[in-house]
Amino acid sequence: MTTAELLERLVAFDTTSRNSNLKLISFIREYLDGLGVAYRVSTDAAGQKANIHAIIGPQTAGGLALSGHVDTVPVDGQAWTGDPFALRRRDGKLFARGSCDMKGFVAACLSAVPDFQARELVRPLHLFISYDEEVGCGGAKRLIQDLAESGLRPDLCVVGEPSSMKPILAHKGKLNLNVTVRGLPGHSSEPAKGVNAVQAAGEAIAWVAREARRLAAEGPFEDGFDPAYTTIHVGTVEGGTILNIIPERAAFTMEWRPIPGDSPYRHLDRMKAQIAETIEPAMKAVHPDCGFTYEIGLEMPGMALPADHALATEVKHVVGSNSAGKVAYGTEGGFYENAGIPTIICGPGDIAQAHQPDEWIAESELEACDKFIRRLADRLLV
Repeated sequence: MTTAELLERLVAFDTTSRNSNLKLISFIREYLDGLGVAYRVSTDAAGQKANIHAIIGPQTAGGLALSGHVDTVPVDGQAWTGDPFALRRRDGKLFARGSCDMKGFVAACLSAVPDFQARELVRPLHLFISYDEEVGCGGAKRLIQDLAESGLRPDLCVVGEPSSMKPILAHKGKLNLNVTVRGLPGHSSEPAKGVNAVQAAGEAIAWVAREARRLAAEGPFEDGFDPAYTTIHVGTVEGGTILNIIPERAAFTMEWRPIPGDSPYRHLDRMKAQIAETIEPAMKAVHPDCGFTYEIGLEMPGMALPADHALATEVKHVVGSNSAGKVAYGTEGGFYENAGIPTIICGPGDIAQAHQPDEWIAESELEACDKFIRRLADRLLV
């Protein structure tokens, strides 16, 4: 099957992250079984989502991994002009949910399997196909656990996130934080007898805004990122019931996206100290149970492959680029790097098309990806 034909099959499965991906995984397993490819399956705790780790060539550790996730973001509320789960062709573009992010890369990897087999590889080619990248990379974490159990860890990894086939050496990390504020209810006509959780949350949010400006002005900075510093922002806020009741509870969610080497936990400690010193004392003076609680919702490590690493050199050579970039969004690459697998991002499609209605990928990008993964295998594995 060609890459486009495989992509047509893959996008027909609605693998929005809230859904099981087992039907798609069953299709891929049947495809690999038909080619005689060995693979391992690892699942989430509920057994409703699965990863595949396939190996072409020697069934050993080492070699190169090509990694892609098959979950997608929802289509709810988006103005699609056709069925999101039926591939449409127009003007050299292929439209469907997941076509760009990132079933196109997965399709290219699967279509290349017969060619990989014909090359009689002396080092293994690993295929990582994972779940839940869009909601925290649970699949990659589970796959890494399986690598530890099997001992079949590759030496290198290429994550095929859409980068217009340009090498990406580094991306920022991410720390999501859920903040809850406990106040004391009362009648709004006597505000001193209660503790207004909404206003306390507002003070904290105002500090976040000032901190965002401070980071933009003072850094630390790293060239190549846009923006070139760690960012912080509040994304959602809730609180209160009706106007004449002092709000007992408020909550907000926020995130840091730190540049590599800048720990988000030092920023979290700074925020906690600020709130403990300037906001909570007045709250606890009214009632000791009032105050803030913090819950980490998601942490994604950053990724930073050295510019002179052999993998960077090889990928740049294969794609014909003298440079490599950095991006602000996160990927599974940070998890693989943390597991001791040097990783680079390079894949088909433009990130600007990801998550959009009428998501698409150019057929020319898939063709370029087809050539890229074969040439890279020839240089590293034959």
